[in-house]
Amino acid sequence: MHLELPLAFEATSLVVIIAIIIADLVHAYLRPHVPSTKESSLWVALYVVLALIFAVLMLVFADAEHASQFLAGWLTEYSLSVDNLFVFVIIMARFSVPRQFQQEVLMVGIIIALVLRGIFILLGAQLIENFSWIFYLFGAFLLFTAFQQAFLNSEEMDERESAVIRFLRKRIPISNEFNGSKLRTVVDGKKIFTPIIVVFLAIGTTDLVFALDSIPAIFGITTSPFIVFTANVFALMGLRQLYFLLGDLIDKLVYLKYGIAFILAFIGVKLVSHALHTNELPFVNGGKGVDWAPEIDTVTSLVVIVVSMAAATVASVIKIRVDKRREVGTPTH
Repeated sequence: MHLELPLAFEATSLVVIIAIIIADLVHAYLRPHVPSTKESSLWVALYVVLALIFAVLMLVFADAEHASQFLAGWLTEYSLSVDNLFVFVIIMARFSVPRQFQQEVLMVGIIIALVLRGIFILLGAQLIENFSWIFYLFGAFLLFTAFQQAFLNSEEMDERESAVIRFLRKRIPISNEFNGSKLRTVVDGKKIFTPIIVVFLAIGTTDLVFALDSIPAIFGITTSPFIVFTANVFALMGLRQLYFLLGDLIDKLVYLKYGIAFILAFIGVKLVSHALHTNELPFVNGGKGVDWAPEIDTVTSLVVIVVSMAAATVASVIKIRVDKRREVGTPTH
């Protein structure tokens, strides 16, 4: 079902959102520091509240279907953005990025993510409008991604990434030390790049991969480009502060990846089911829709997403507590 939002609401929302992003960027640039737990908590809470207010405004100016689609899309993108944090932690540690400059690096990474997702949203919307069978491809891609998410060997990923970094270092003059957050520095009278350029390339590559995952996922929730874009923006806003808030804990939430994998698999099945239900391919059921293929509604998707992430988080926290008890030699029950 194609949904329309009031044009004035869309325009006003985009102006306000862009203003918030610019303000956040300026704040990160003018105050390069390591946010405290309290500061990070307040910022994360602020962005969550803003997303919920936006959902309420959608309910007021449109209807419950718009609001529920935004909430489901936002939660999906938020869960996938948390997955980004795992990789960000690895990148920061691997390149020994000074903690006081990590905020600026993350901000650049988030901007790259927004630009890439904006491009993919436009492309995805055009593909869906002109080729309904694209849902088959989106669904298959998400099922494949879910399998990778659950079973991919992280050591193999590290080896491939290290090979890319070695390739860059052989062809681009890069210093051994950072010079603040500058891209270039002077060594022996010559201007060369600092390691920050490699960090940006690593984060940019990561953002590209996650954009390829997240856009088909949210198009499984809604086909409205406006809702897709705003859900992505609200999911990425506050991601920088969430990185500092969770800190080392993000590595210990071992079951989160399985929750995310389940969400991707669920949406993949939903997309394939939708493609079958509205089928137009001549070699599938004679070009007719498959009646038995269910259409999974937005509320069901919302419940599955919330329960999956909650279960994965609770299971991870329980494991952390059990491991701590084992370390001190106390009984687990």
